[in-house]
Order: sequence, then structure tokens, then C-alpha cells
Amino acid sequence: MTREPVAVVGIGQTRHAAARRDVSIAGLVREAARRALDDAALTWSDIDAVVIGKAPDFFEGVMTPEHYLADALGAVGKPLLRVHTAGSVGGSTALVAADLVAARVHRTVLTLAFEKQSESNAMWGLSLPVPFQQPLLAGAGGFFAPHVRAYMRRTGAPDGVGSLVAYKDRRNALKNPYAHLHEHDITLEKVRTSPMLWDPIRYSETCPSSDGACAMVLTDRAGAARAPYPPAWLHGGAMRSEPTLFAGKDFVSPRAGKDCAADVYHQAGITDPRREIDAVEMYVPFSWYEPMWLENLGFAAEGEGWKLTEAGVTALDGDLPVNPSGGVLSTNPIGASGMLRFAEAALQVRGRAGEHQVAGARKALGHAYGGGAQFFSMWLVAAEPPTT
Repeated sequence: MTREPVAVVGIGQTRHAAARRDVSIAGLVREAARRALDDAALTWSDIDAVVIGKAPDFFEGVMTPEHYLADALGAVGKPLLRVHTAGSVGGSTALVAADLVAARVHRTVLTLAFEKQSESNAMWGLSLPVPFQQPLLAGAGGFFAPHVRAYMRRTGAPDGVGSLVAYKDRRNALKNPYAHLHEHDITLEKVRTSPMLWDPIRYSETCPSSDGACAMVLTDRAGAARAPYPPAWLHGGAMRSEPTLFAGKDFVSPRAGKDCAADVYHQAGITDPRREIDAVEMYVPFSWYEPMWLENLGFAAEGEGWKLTEAGVTALDGDLPVNPSGGVLSTNPIGASGMLRFAEAALQVRGRAGEHQVAGARKALGHAYGGGAQFFSMWLVAAEPPTT
């Protein structure tokens, strides 16, 4: 039995901010969901099932919030499924929803991810006590900084590459009205001279802490035919994971990330991602991860990723734009950050990304990772439906 083609026909996201005190968690997710439904010209009654995802519950201190969010999401009396894969959860949630459509379990599915970090403290929530973690770091940046230093040592990348990424993404965010950070006075010098948080990661090279949500409506071929705007078609999607720690683990370029990308490219018939993919929405919470993931995802040979960044290849007007939306460096509601990457990739191939639209984008990759660089989820979407 062949898989049903899956189309993204509705996309919605909230206004992102450090603290959305104007809404509850229920109000936050409903804001994104309503915008996705409006984009698809659908109502709550058109949705067959809801798939929701977020990062660990202790980020807000509200346990299993999906139980009480069913009403806000029009899911009373309908199947509602919760997904959790740490920081990659937004991507994983979208893939679970897509599989329900592809397997013809449901025809139209609302998928949504969120985080309201202002109601807790994610940095200290990620700083586990002894004996579960060595007392040498605070927050995710402390965990990943040594991996960045290892990349620099392995490749000979100069110190300023991370600042180039941050400067690019923060400027891109100025073209995205939903982005959390709009730093109109940003300069490369300000990034380079910002305080050092976790050597070699500076303050302006790290992601913010955001409140926000993202939602998408996924449907089958018949549903896509009724959509008011061109859909984005799913050509390949995959998840992979590996342990946080094991003998021989490559923290700089994890095997799970390579395998996940290879699976997606195989499904989509991509043989040269550097030439065949028009835009990439990549999960880059710390700026140095752009060159690291360029290599891990097959866009550059080992040791060459930083050279693409330095040459301007990943700029909005480069030949491989990375994070035209501003990315995680500009907006980071952790549970939704991965879905935002998937949704922004879909917006690009739909031609609906507004000021940060990549001209002529026909194929785009959405990428998410989480945990100790152990959970990966990716999808490739295109303007045309798959041929098989």
C-alpha cells in the first residue's frame, strides 16, 4: 500500500517574547492554532486529530499540560497525542502528525508545539545536580561549549566565525515580524565584543529564552486541492537518536544526525544537497552550530563548513540561505523551536515567507536536534507533490 502524499496547508505562529504575560498557556497555543486554521481556511470541526509537543514539563512546572489543553485546541472527543524528544520535539511532533496522514489514519491533522519559559527557569532546569551531572556548567551552553571548542580545534576555524553567524541571523530576524529579538542597532562589532558566557560562546552568539507556539495543518491530497494557497509537500522525513554518552561518540558530528539526513535525502531523491536544496531552517541555538551542522548534514565536507559561513554562502542572498527567519538564535520557545524550523521551511516553498522569502525556493530542509546532541528530526518539503 502506498503512502498518502502529505501537504502542509496551514501555518501559524504566535508573537514571540521573553514573557507573554498577556495569555495563559492555553491562550498561547490557541493563538498559533487559530492562525494555522485561518491560513488553511478551515475550522476546528475540520480537524480529525491533534498532535502536540513540548520540551520537559519542568520548564513550566505544569505536568502533562496536554490533558487540559484539549479544550483550547478543539480536541474534545478527538484523538490527541503528546510527543516528547527534548529540543527536537517540535520536529518530531510534526513528523508524527505527518505519519498519521500518510498512513491514512486521519485525513487532516492539527500539529502544535509550544513553550512558556517565563513561567519557570529553563537554564537551571537543565543544570542537573550532582551525581547526575558534573558541577562544571550551567545551562545548555555549558554542555555544548566544549564541543564547539573541539570543532574549532579539529577544523582550524578562526575565532570570528560564530559572530558572523549571529550577526547574519539577527539581521534576518529583522525581516520576520514574529521573531523574538529585533535588534535594530545590531553590528558585527557588538556581537564580537559581547560578554563571554561559555568560552568560546559569547552572549550575542546564544539563543534567547522565549514564550511562543507554532502550529501547522497537515492534510492529504484531497485536502490540499481545497486549500486557498499553494501547499508545501512532504518529500522526506526522519527521526534518529543515540545515547548522550557512549564510547566513541562524536559530539562534533553525531552519527544520528548524519543518518537522519541521509534517510531524508534518500526518501526525497536528493543526491547533492548543496545544489538541490534552496533553503535550510537549521536548529542553531549557539552560533557555531551552523558550520558544524553544515558538515553533519552533508552540505560541506568535514572541516569545510566554517568556510561556507565565512564566504557568505549561508546569507539570505547567498546560494544556500540558512535560517532566513532568524532561526533559534532569534526565537527560542524550546518545545516549538524545532516546529518553527519545519514551518519556516514550508513557508519558503509556499512562497509565503514575506520579507525573508528566498527567491525561487522550491525545496527546503527543516532540521531540529535536542538533548545532548542525541535526538534528531528533519523533513524536506517542496513546492511540487512527490512523484511516487
